[in-house]
This record gives sequence, C-alpha cells and structure tokens, in this order.
Amino acid sequence: MDKIKMLNPVVEMDGDEMTRVIWKMIKDELLNPFVDLKTEYYDLGLENRERTDDAVTLEAAEALRRVGVGVKCATITPNAKRMEEYHLSRMYKSPNGTIRSAVDGTTFRAPIMLPGTKPLVPTWEAPITIARHSNADLYKDVELRVEEPGDAVLSAGGQAKTVYSFTGPGVALAMYNTDRSIESFARSCFSCALDKKQDLWFSCKDTISTVYDGRFRDIFQAVYDAEYKAAFEAAGIRYLYTLIDDAVARCMRSKGGFVWALKNYDGDVMSDMIGAAFGALALMTSVLISPSGCFEYEAAHGTVTRHWYRRQKGERTSTNPMATLFAWTGALRKRGELDGIAELTAFADRLEKASLDAIGDGVVTGDMAALTGVPAGVDTETFIAAVRERLERSM
Repeated sequence: MDKIKMLNPVVEMDGDEMTRVIWKMIKDELLNPFVDLKTEYYDLGLENRERTDDAVTLEAAEALRRVGVGVKCATITPNAKRMEEYHLSRMYKSPNGTIRSAVDGTTFRAPIMLPGTKPLVPTWEAPITIARHSNADLYKDVELRVEEPGDAVLSAGGQAKTVYSFTGPGVALAMYNTDRSIESFARSCFSCALDKKQDLWFSCKDTISTVYDGRFRDIFQAVYDAEYKAAFEAAGIRYLYTLIDDAVARCMRSKGGFVWALKNYDGDVMSDMIGAAFGALALMTSVLISPSGCFEYEAAHGTVTRHWYRRQKGERTSTNPMATLFAWTGALRKRGELDGIAELTAFADRLEKASLDAIGDGVVTGDMAALTGVPAGVDTETFIAAVRERLERSM
C-alpha cells in the first residue's frame, strides 16, 4: 500500500518521560507505516530545554505561528524536586504557557467517549468542550499578607480606589486582564463553535464582579454582534451568556454537545470536572487555537511519571495512550482539511475508530478496564498492537 502523502508539515513537539515513550510507539506503529509523515521536529524534553536555555520552546512557538498546525507531547514543568533530579540551571516555565502566550491562543478540552461507557451525568449524550481563558486572573495575581492596620489601595493610570481598610491582620489580592486578551479569547471561542457547529456558552459572575467580569461579558457580546452573529445564525447555532451558577445548573440538565467558555480559574476547575464525569483526564483531548488560525493538539494529562520510573526498572506498564493518539489524529485531520488531502483526513478518522474498536472489543489499558468493566488491562504495547491490527483491516 502506498503511503499517504502530505503537502505541508505539522510542527512536532516531543516531550518527557512516559509520554515520550508512547509518542515514539505511536509514530513507529500507527503513523509511519501508513503516512509519509512530514514534520518540523522540536525536542521540548526537559534535558533539551536545559541545553538550549529554553530557546527551543520559543523556536517551536514561532514554527507553530508559521506552519499553522502542531502536535505536542506532554512536558514537565519543573519544581524544586525536578530541578535537582534533572540538574537544571533554573526553573523553566511551562512550555504550554510559553506557547499559549506566543500565539495568543485559547485551550479547548473535550472528553473522548469510550464505547460501552456512559458519563456520570445521565443526561449527557455528547462531549462538552471547555474553553479556558488561560491568561492572567488568579494565575498572575499579586498577593499581600497584611500584618498591621492600614489601607489596601488599587491604583492605575491616575485612578485609585481603596480596596479595604484593615484594622488588623488579613490578606489582600489583586489581579488583572486586558481587553486585547479577552477579545482574542472571544474570537477563538466563536471560531471553535463554528468549526464544531455547536452552541457556545459563556458564563461568569458579572452581578458580583460588575467591572471585571462585566468587561468579559461586554467584549464577548460586542465581538459576537460585529463578527459572528450572521455566521452563527446561518449555521443554526446560538451564543448564550448566563451567570456561571445558572450555567452549571443548565449544564447538569443538558444533553452536552456544546462549547463552554470560561475564565481562567473556572476553566481549570470545570475541565477537570468534565473529564472525570466522562471518564478521566487521560481521556481528554486538548487543542490550542489562536485567532490567527494556529492549531496545536496535545494530551490534557501530564508525563505519567509513576509509570516512567517503573519502565526505567525494566517493567512493562499499562499506560493509556488514547489522549496522545488523539492529539496526533487531530493534527493530521486539521492538516488534511487545510491542505485539501481527503486521504489524510480519512486516515485520522480510521485511526480513531480503530482505537475505539479495540476498546469495544475489550482490549484496554488498566485505567480503562475500571471504566469499561473489563476484568484486566493489557500493557501499552499490546494495546497499540491491537489498534494497528484493526487499522490495517480498515485500510
């Protein structure tokens, strides 16, 4: 069988530990035998970030801006323990955060629904995609432990407001966002909903945070009215703004199948809730979308350090490769769509179906065994071999 040809590359960003091992398995067993894979390769493993003083992450982000489609393996964001373990000269920032900032992107996470399983919420029939505004808010806050009486004052551009007059010990916090970032977030969310042909919800708490959250509400409405309303109406989908407490209640009664845009902290919490309700974080896809049209696909989980340590001892592990596999299929499907290569898009669909068919036939890793009711899981190599067998039959 002739391999499927690619016109343009995807930006390939390799990663760390057990997910790096799985990355190679997927390429060797499920991609290279069928696709004449064309990539621009960047090694974002922690050792190479140390060797390049993290310049490689910026190079990968620039390549993503230029190429438009990328696929990223899970990477380590080091803490003090990791600095000692990997002999690092400094504590490098999260590659995900660096790339997000470089392309001005929004992270969209959605669960992979397994055959034979049902979400914990009985009404949910289709995946819910969480759009998280991964900028500022609590993650870039400034905190102050107040020991003595005095005023906490918020000031900017000649304006000043007393936050609180302390008469004794307490804590103060300030956080920020920018119109430009919120506008980019809104455009990415509206574009994603149009691409999926699903409703978009946005929710916050503007009744309490009338200025901060109110700015999010107003910008979303302005961008929708000026740039997306006609396209939404033509596609038969809708934009809904509602308070976050109402959105949570609506979500629990819904059938799923919509995109839910949330501020940074809200999106962080709700993506974990959605992941757990549909299965697990190991079964969540994640795609970074920028308003300029960049797409970066990755797994929503970490580097599976516990299994990596076991593998270093020579043990075979039952590590779930599904989210990493779906990162590759997402990138190849998008590349096929943009380049007009129907064979590449169809291959991505076949590979996903082959993995789900394997699970439906009872070939699962340990974590999926508990979800699907299979008595015991197989190791990663056996699962990937089962996927390949079914993929070959479908070609």
